[in-house]
Order: sequence, then structure tokens, then C-alpha cells
Amino acid sequence: MKLGIVGLPNVGKSTLFNAITNAGAQSANYAFCTIEPNIGVVNVPDERLDKLAEMYNPDKITPAFIEFVDIAGLVRGASKGEGLGNKFLSHIREVDAIIHVVRCFEDDDIVHVDSTIDPARDIETINLELILSDIELVEHRIDRVTKALKGDKTLAAELEFLKRLLAWLESSKPARNLEMDENEKEMIKEVALLTNKPVIYACNMSEKDFEQGVENNANFKKVCEIAALEHSEVLPICAQLEAEIASLPKDEKEMFLSELGIETGGLDLLIKKSYSLLGLISYLTAGKPEVRAWTIKKGTKAPQAAGKIHSDFERGFIRAEVIPYDALVSLGSVAAAKEKGLMRSEGKEYVMQDGDVVLFRFNV
Repeated sequence: MKLGIVGLPNVGKSTLFNAITNAGAQSANYAFCTIEPNIGVVNVPDERLDKLAEMYNPDKITPAFIEFVDIAGLVRGASKGEGLGNKFLSHIREVDAIIHVVRCFEDDDIVHVDSTIDPARDIETINLELILSDIELVEHRIDRVTKALKGDKTLAAELEFLKRLLAWLESSKPARNLEMDENEKEMIKEVALLTNKPVIYACNMSEKDFEQGVENNANFKKVCEIAALEHSEVLPICAQLEAEIASLPKDEKEMFLSELGIETGGLDLLIKKSYSLLGLISYLTAGKPEVRAWTIKKGTKAPQAAGKIHSDFERGFIRAEVIPYDALVSLGSVAAAKEKGLMRSEGKEYVMQDGDVVLFRFNV
């Protein structure tokens, strides 16, 4: 999974990236400090792995991971080449979902490209540039389909959908909010639109905002209203605070957050929301050599899940021996789970569930 961190210059993108990856991406108080995208790979926090490690004492623990891309700040006119323009847009095109950082804090020492703090305006600026880029793509697609239609009348439905999509974009609405049937969802994949990507609005707020309650921040409320209309996720976060505590040991970090009345760190919440947004779950494998989490889409069947480990597992799939994580941990061993009849033998049609602890049987 690859997530792109976007936003206007100086809203806290690179600070957030530093916190997420602890990778030291360059962060400074001027536009276009980040030119080439910084990339960091982050482990997905999963307490289930720690529990399984206590049971199996494995040689290795391998969590699932997410790739974060810190993309250069976008400015008004990017779709026409302003700022880093097309380069910026091409970097967004490569990610699975967008983390749109929106500045919701006041600070006279940190310049804003539009001089004042206005999340609604900033979101509109970014969204409009993405929409304008998408309009151009859809227009090109319509031209190609129109020409191909002369020799293939089956393309009539796609052409009709593309015209409806174009009208929707021209009304300044993102593609992800257009109602589509299953066939149209397949059609839109061929166009690779920027505004069809799911979005999490990361509201960058001050430490004081968290002390006083983020719900009292008027800028945060504005973002929540916008996100509700377009069915996007919202996450309040203090990028500077997260960056400062990123390198602390786990217990110190938890104590620090607790003093601020924060139950879960913003980064853990961001990863969880990202999983939910993209419809992802994890199944687990456990043994002495390795305890590991594997990321799959909700609805994935057992053979395809096995293929995440190795293509031979899918090709020669026989069955999946499955124990729910909670049952395994509460009983303490696979043997105890078998005695209780809680280890199931599942076939090719079994749909994997989050937290399944699995042993795949295969033969090639």
C-alpha cells in the first residue's frame, strides 16, 4: 500500500512525514522545499504479533508495512504547469490513497502561501487542480473511445459514462463521489483519475488545540463538514508533536500522550484509518521460524491469500487450516485449539477474516 502525503506548501507535510517514518525528510519554511518525493516504509502496528511472539518465540517477527510518499507542495495553477505542476500530479497518480494535510493552526512565524489560514480555501485549491487534471484525462479518453466506437459498438456504454463523468468533474466535484454501478467502476479504472483516489484529511493542529480539545478548533470543524459531504476521512493530528516524540521508546511516548489526554498516537490512528479506507485486513502466520502479518483486501479468498506468500501456494492450494486469533491466544496453543474443535479446515471458497491465523496446505 502506497499513501501520498499532499497539501499546499508549508502546511506540515514533511514534518508529518518525518514523524511517520522518522526518516529525516527535509523540512523548511519555504515553498517547494520538497522537490523530489521522499519515500519511507513504515511498519503497521499490530499488538497481535507481540502476543504470538510470546507463544512461539520466533526467530523473526515481520509486520505488515505501508509506504508513505512525501510529495512536493502544490500551488494554484499546478494543472497548467505552475510550481512543480505536472511532476507533482504524476507523483500523486502513483499512490493508492491521498493523505491531504490541511493547516488548521495559527502561527505568525510560519508563512502561508495565501497569507491567511483558511482550510476550506486550501482544500478547494488542491481539489480544483486535481479535478482540472482529471478533466483533461477524461476528454482524451472520450476522443479515443469516440474514434474506436466506429468499429466497436460495444463501447457506446463507456462513452455515455465518460460524458456523465466529464459533466460531474466540470461541476467541480471529485470523481470518487459520483454514483457508479459495478461496470462503471471497472471503466473508471482505465482512466486512473486523481480525484477517484480515497482521501484522509489530516488536520494539522497545535499542541494547544489538543490540550483545549480539537472539537473547539473552528478550522477543524470546517474540514469535518467538507469531508462529510464527500465521504472522506478526517484525522486531527499535531505533526510537530508527533515528530518530536517519534523516536521516544514506546512507554515514554504513551506517557507523554497520556499527559495530554490523548489515548492513541496520531500516527497509529492514521495507519488504522488508511487500512479502513482501502478496505484492507491482515491475516497471520505463526511458527518458530517467523511470526508474520500479511495484508490483503477484504473479501479475498483463501487461495489468493495464500498467493501473497508464494505463487506456488495459490497454484497448488489444497486447504487452509484456520484458527481465529482470539481463540488461539485464549487457549494458548494450536493443540488446545484443535481439542476444542476451533481449528477449521477451509477450502477454496473460504473468505479470509481479519486476524485469521493460518497454515496453508498445498502441493505443486
